[in-house]
Amino acid sequence: MVLIWLVALFSFLITFIAFPVVIPRLKKAGITGKNMNSEIQEEIPEMGGLVIVAGFCGGIILIIFLKIFFGFLPDVYLVTLLATLSTVLIVALIGIFDDLISMRQIIKAFMPLLAALPLVAIEIGDRILKIPFIGFINFGIWYPLVLVPLGVTGATNAFNMLAGFNGLEVGLGIVCMVTVSIIAYIVGSVNALAISLTCLGVLFAALYYNWYPAKILVGDVGTLSIGTILAVTVMVGDFETAGVILIIPFVIDFIIKAAHRFPYTFGVCREGKLYCPDDGAKGLSHMVLKISGGMKETHLVLTLIGIEAIFGILAILVYL
Repeated sequence: MVLIWLVALFSFLITFIAFPVVIPRLKKAGITGKNMNSEIQEEIPEMGGLVIVAGFCGGIILIIFLKIFFGFLPDVYLVTLLATLSTVLIVALIGIFDDLISMRQIIKAFMPLLAALPLVAIEIGDRILKIPFIGFINFGIWYPLVLVPLGVTGATNAFNMLAGFNGLEVGLGIVCMVTVSIIAYIVGSVNALAISLTCLGVLFAALYYNWYPAKILVGDVGTLSIGTILAVTVMVGDFETAGVILIIPFVIDFIIKAAHRFPYTFGVCREGKLYCPDDGAKGLSHMVLKISGGMKETHLVLTLIGIEAIFGILAILVYL
């Protein structure tokens, strides 16, 4: 267990060190995006998710190294970690293409189905799921062939939609990873704990650079990858119910946006505060802005993180 924490620290350090190296290079290469929630909409380096993916992969590779050459972490399964790496890297590649050439939304939405193939190949997770208020259900072959790809696709796209504010995507990711780390410890899943803590170390480092005023935006490569890691973690640990609970705020955001045909949802910045657009709330963030009558971007992000934290607590209570 101590080694996993050291791996998380390693992931934190390499991510924290890598960002100052990558930020000026992305800016020089012209890979930038507008800070849509500021009055001047300044250009900020984008695709910071590349560093997030690199830090996560570095931590997982370290775990594999320690197990193969020193025999540490005997309860960790190499096949599971390698399949996880494969899926995250495929999703990262999808995010890179989208950040650079802006794929059509419908194509980007279904591409993660292909990214789930490594997980399908190893038949990740348990085919028998415990459904709250219903009991145990054996999904048989439909679990790896249908539920796994749908789970990866759903979580990946959900994280990509509830985004657009400094520190929001990374902050929500931290809440989710803290939650699943606690649950993984409760149920005794070393593999899930290794994956979640490695990601948690990376996200804490990323938050320093992505928090308001952001020095870098994580881009689709970041949001898609965080959602994928969450999906993989709950399936590896066999606590999919927790994943469903954690994704509820994202589902609410999806429903609101779907009703308005998925518009870009940013706030209207006036005198240092964000307000709901005059044409109405078209996302969960807009709903918060409308109810509050306007707030600073940091307060909006903290409110949304707080909402996610409530669902995180509910998910933990299910497994106590």
